[in-house]
Parts: sequence; C-alpha cells; structure tokens
Amino acid sequence: MARYTGPKNRICRIFGEPILGSGKNLGKNSNPPGQHGPSKRRKTQSEYAIQLKEKQKAKYTYCVLEKQFRNTYVEASRMKGATGENLIKLLEARLDNTVYRMGIAPTRPAARQLVSHKHIMVNGEVVNIPSFRLKAGDLIELKPKSKANTTVTGMIRGKGQRINWVEWNEKDMKGTYLAHPERDNVPENIKEQLIVELYSK
Repeated sequence: MARYTGPKNRICRIFGEPILGSGKNLGKNSNPPGQHGPSKRRKTQSEYAIQLKEKQKAKYTYCVLEKQFRNTYVEASRMKGATGENLIKLLEARLDNTVYRMGIAPTRPAARQLVSHKHIMVNGEVVNIPSFRLKAGDLIELKPKSKANTTVTGMIRGKGQRINWVEWNEKDMKGTYLAHPERDNVPENIKEQLIVELYSK
C-alpha cells in the first residue's frame, strides 16, 4: 500500500503548517528545509511553482500519492459544479479522512492504519480500503472486537464542532456520513483553484 513514509516535520516546514501530525516543532524551526537556512535569499516563485506547491500541500494533507490524486481530480472534473470544490468533496469522502473527521483517530495517517488493520466497519461490513468512497447515509463504526481494545478506543477524541457533515455517537462508537461538505465548512487551508489551473495547462 503506497503512502508517504518520510520525515513528517520536514513536510510541515516546507508549507509552514502542521500538514502531517501536530507540527509541534514548527515553533523551534519554521524555516523551509535546506542547508543554507534562513540566511539564503530565495528567488520569487513562479506561477507554476505556486500552483505545484498547492497541489503538493493537498496531497500531503489527505495522504494521497500522485496517481490517485490525479485520478480523483479527473473524476471531479467530470462532475457538475466547480472542479476545485468537487475535488475537496471527493477527498473528504474518503473513509480514512472520515474516520479522522469523526475523531476516531488523532491524525489521518492513524486513521489510515485503523482502516487498513480492519478495525472499521461501513454499513455492517469490515472495509480495509482507506480510499473507499462514502455516500450520504453510510454508517461507520468500530468493529465489536475493536470496541474492547483500549489501544484503539484510547485514541478517540470526538469530532470538532465545525465538522457538521458527520455525526458521531461516542457511547455506541458509531457515526454517520451525512453528506458531502460544502467548501466553506472544510477547515483546510487549500487554494483548490490553483490546483485546477495547474492541471488545466
């Protein structure tokens, strides 16, 4: 299963945001990686470089590699409506992302691991494919055996107040994917229009 396994803090420093993990070390060293450090004068970025960086940010944020990301973009371009907003909706509908949004896992990589290790059920069936696309009304829950696993349940923190397109019942450890989110409700700092411009060239 392809995924990024390199240093997470390096990615956080590239974008200046906690893209992967907590980004707890950004306060100590928020300079972009490179041997010359902050004293090295960096050239003004071209339009292409800015667009490419935004695409890379989206890929790392949702833990998706290039081929899968491009296929998702192609699918989004065929849907009705704005391609950029459709892209975000499709990425948010991934099972691993929804497990993260529900607060079952503290990070997307942790959510991906829960799914791939068969801890998650969708509509009563175990699903171990992180990219599984959810539909409105799908029921997501921990497997009965996993509900008794303190290592798994210890990660649950509950969903944030802004995440209104999913429901989570902490008592029953079940949740529902209500609908695809509107772009204004998705908190990620991604300029999806730049990604559309990049792929349109």
